[in-house]
Amino acid sequence: MASTLLKVAVSGVSRCSRIMLLRGHSTTAALQQGIPGSLWKLGKLNHIAIAVPDMEKATALYRDVLGATVSDKVPLPEHGVYTVFVELGNTKLELLYPLGDKSPISGFLQKNKSGGMHHICIEVDDINAAVADLKARNIRTLSAEPRIGAHGKPVMFLHPKDCDGVLVELEQA
Repeated sequence: MASTLLKVAVSGVSRCSRIMLLRGHSTTAALQQGIPGSLWKLGKLNHIAIAVPDMEKATALYRDVLGATVSDKVPLPEHGVYTVFVELGNTKLELLYPLGDKSPISGFLQKNKSGGMHHICIEVDDINAAVADLKARNIRTLSAEPRIGAHGKPVMFLHPKDCDGVLVELEQA
């Protein structure tokens, strides 16, 4: 019965959502479905990234108007961005601004002149196991291997076409 309900519940969602939904069930339920027990686990929402056309203006909004604590602007040339983190207590916002000619944020801002949500970042307890498992399930990644992200930890981006149109970043907890 639960098996039938689970199949009905996931029939209309993308591969990425289906995997995340299936992983949320107990190991016993997973084994009944023929899905191996989990080697990795999703953790908390680390941040929501927002591409901004004016970093100073966006930083001032969160700091001066909304009263949030914000970090200094940090260049990440290996990712082609400047970042500012906005502390929210239960998570963070990551403000992104282009750095260099090949910045992925430049292309995003050309399509979205006012900026907008760029990606979400979710922590995982074992990034290498997560990446191997997701690749085995045909979830595309945007690089061959995890790279070091803004927090100095390994990260991997999942293709938005496999995740309901959302660019998902996984970060080692």
